[in-house]
Amino acid sequence: MALGNDVVSVWRQDRQDKWLGRRLPSQVAKRLISLVTGVPVKDYGCTLKAYRREVLENVHLYGEMHRFVPAIASWSGAKVTEIPVTHHAREFGTSKYGISRTFRVLLDLLTVKFLGSYSTKPIYAFGFPGVILWAAAALSAATVVVQRVFPPHARAVTNPLFLLSVFFATLGTLFIMMGLLAELTIRTYHESQGKRTYVVRDEFTP
Repeated sequence: MALGNDVVSVWRQDRQDKWLGRRLPSQVAKRLISLVTGVPVKDYGCTLKAYRREVLENVHLYGEMHRFVPAIASWSGAKVTEIPVTHHAREFGTSKYGISRTFRVLLDLLTVKFLGSYSTKPIYAFGFPGVILWAAAALSAATVVVQRVFPPHARAVTNPLFLLSVFFATLGTLFIMMGLLAELTIRTYHESQGKRTYVVRDEFTP
């Protein structure tokens, strides 16, 4: 493995694809994935890669998650490097990739980000929006009270902010409840199967 790295990712140098149909979607996807995952890779779309076996033993891929393997491996502590390769123009067949593929990448990216950042603490993913919604509900309710106390003494039941505060409070409660349910699900998933929430590279016996 090159220079002692765990993952060698290849990027296509001087690509021979059409700019609008292939290169533009690829650039958009690359920047988006690098920004969200925090693992900058020049070419997530190229499937020519090399991995250490132990890096992939605990990686389970579903759907089209193969393009995110460098990011998933990096989150587990693997060292990722890149090397360029010469790219040749397609001689036969028609590519099935295009701008529409970017939307699929976006959906997959949301899944990967959630699993990578919140799979062991989902309450953070749902709890923070819930708290923000509760704060917005409290602010709206306080505004309703102020408008009721001071002239022209607007009626609370006809004040749109009253309904807005109820809506925010209800939505915030739903987010918090989803977070708690997700916490119970995650604990059941790991504890029932004895799954670790971390990855061990080597074990040393003194």
